Amino acid sequence: MAGRKRRKMKSLAATAANNGAASSEEREESDEQNSLFRVPVDILEQILCRLNLKENILASAVCKQWLAAAISVRVANKPPWLMFFPKFGDLVEFYDPSVRQTYSVELPELRGSRLCYAKDGWLLLYKPRSLRVFFFNPYTKDMINLPGLELTYQIVAFSAAPTSPDCIVFTVKHVSPTLVAISTCKPGATEWTTANYQNRLPFVSSIWNKLVFCNGLFYCLSLTGWLGVYDPEEHTWLVRVVPPPRCPENFFVKNWWKGKFMAEHNGDIYVIYTCSTANPVVYKLDQINKIWVEMQTLGGLTLFASFLSSQARTDILGVMRNSIYFSKVRFYGRRCISYSLDKNRYYPRKQCYDWGEQDPFESIWIDAPPDLSAFA
Repeated sequence: MAGRKRRKMKSLAATAANNGAASSEEREESDEQNSLFRVPVDILEQILCRLNLKENILASAVCKQWLAAAISVRVANKPPWLMFFPKFGDLVEFYDPSVRQTYSVELPELRGSRLCYAKDGWLLLYKPRSLRVFFFNPYTKDMINLPGLELTYQIVAFSAAPTSPDCIVFTVKHVSPTLVAISTCKPGATEWTTANYQNRLPFVSSIWNKLVFCNGLFYCLSLTGWLGVYDPEEHTWLVRVVPPPRCPENFFVKNWWKGKFMAEHNGDIYVIYTCSTANPVVYKLDQINKIWVEMQTLGGLTLFASFLSSQARTDILGVMRNSIYFSKVRFYGRRCISYSLDKNRYYPRKQCYDWGEQDPFESIWIDAPPDLSAFA
């Protein structure tokens, strides 16, 4: 009996020793892992500041030290503001969709003008009576004039802010079923450069009504979805062999062309189709395979659609991600109409809008101001 008790005690002691060894090994492993996370704060911040918003949020879950460092260097993009052009008077309204706030400012400089395009916080405008074309920053009220040019209703865009040496203004005009006239100009130039190019499209497809600048090229989308490309360096025009994106059912209703939008982000081109009887459909251009790919998710991207120019943003905090925001505000300025690809529904609910009834020149998305001093 005594022998069995001694053997049992020895067995328990061995087990305890093994457990102790295991615990020691676990502690050493845990200490080793913790040492990987105990990085000097300045070095950790230098590492974390190189991450995008999604990676930053994931890294902040490692430990309290990483959380504090991640928050200290976290950068979130601001959404653009929706600018409403006045039909009467000089009072221009700006709507911030992130806080659902509207700001107003008197801008008599825009009187008698028509919106053409917006990019990098600048507007491109046209005065039909005087044929004047000019840039205007609504926050600083800086103005840069261009040579006069008759612009009817053809699309116009520019590549960068007019203060940049890379700024090129571009417009394409339908001349005939097989001919387009392309005009370009740079700030400081004394005249526009115009040349005719073969179009090689049937009549209804030869009218170009959407335009973005991407990777040094101007991409134009025709009424029926064909893609034209202008290279400002080589002065060449080409209609790409890319089948048009498939329109959603019931899309071809009255003024259907107003429900089509085009945006660019980091070298990718997106097209949005929407109408009052169908949910929006988003396509991304596959440049390699020369096809439009329907997007089931935007991967955190947010698209801001308006008739004249649309924008895209990543790294926006909150519920705005993976959504499309349209250029219409309802409920007395409290809600911007949006569509969530995550939820497959409009917000506010059942507020899909008939874009065919909207004036395409009444609003445009523009970069938010760096501060609110312009509205003080």
